[in-house]
Amino acid sequence: MARVCAVSGKKNMSGNNRSHAMNASRRQWKANLQKVRVVDEEGNITRVLVSTRALRSGLVKRA
Repeated sequence: MARVCAVSGKKNMSGNNRSHAMNASRRQWKANLQKVRVVDEEGNITRVLVSTRALRSGLVKRA
């Protein structure tokens, strides 16, 4: 299962770790996703991954 926000589409970002000697090694920043029970348009309750930003801004109707 891909770790992607069901509302905003946020997913992992990638970049470099940089040491003091400026050596580069690849790394990932993981999105802060929470498993939440959500009521969809038809009134069904489903469990989806939602970012904390989407939860705090009220984009999701929780069950």
